[in-house]
Amino acid sequence: MGFDISYHPIKEEEIQEWYFRALDNQSHVEKLIAESGMQDFYADKYKNTLSIGKETPDTEVFDKTHGFYIAIVQGFFRKYFYTRGSAFSFLMEQFPLFKDYTKSWQEIIPGIKNPANNKITENYCSGVYIPADEVVKLLRGYMGSKNINEILTEFYSHQRLSVFINALKFAEENNMGLLEATEVVEPNPLDLNNSKSYSNLFNCDTEGALLYQETAMEQIREIERQNNLPEGEISKNAEYTKTDVNETEQKEKKGFWKKLFGK
Repeated sequence: MGFDISYHPIKEEEIQEWYFRALDNQSHVEKLIAESGMQDFYADKYKNTLSIGKETPDTEVFDKTHGFYIAIVQGFFRKYFYTRGSAFSFLMEQFPLFKDYTKSWQEIIPGIKNPANNKITENYCSGVYIPADEVVKLLRGYMGSKNINEILTEFYSHQRLSVFINALKFAEENNMGLLEATEVVEPNPLDLNNSKSYSNLFNCDTEGALLYQETAMEQIREIERQNNLPEGEISKNAEYTKTDVNETEQKEKKGFWKKLFGK
């Protein structure tokens, strides 16, 4: 299946404050909620996410649990960015030089017991973390190195590069790192108002979702032209679903939603 990739600007200190310190400190959680002005609905989602994180055994893969939850938590506090299918983890596999821009969970959180892949390996997990100093270096490389510029431009095709660069610039301007994740937000390209997010959907930058919608609608129009169908025939009758999630993953996803929303 495809990947709904999001990039979450967050400091390493905030990873500790918003997630790890909050796991066992309810008064700290209430303080964070009050200081941020978080709405009750999202405050409840935040608390529920923490409660799920607290129950996570040390044997579970970090990227599929804590890493994913940290990305969700970030979205309750500030803006994050979406791109369809363009993960830095996948770029890193094609061009290993980009791994130098990342920092492992083992370095960020010394002593973690959960095994960590430090990249996207499947849906519903975190990916790489680009620390604040490497965000700056990556932006400089993009602007000053022809090789890096060409690789990024080709990989983040169809205008997705604009979203990724904006995420890097936002992180640079605020002295933050950038955490990658997948399926924190799941835009519905046929009706963006019916998109889903484990986090705060309203904090998701809209550019990437609009690009995804534009691409999807153009593909639909092309199918209509090829089959001599009236324009809009498919889109007005279509329903967007992710049908190729394996059974185990689908159960896990439903279980997480049930814990998060109580249904």
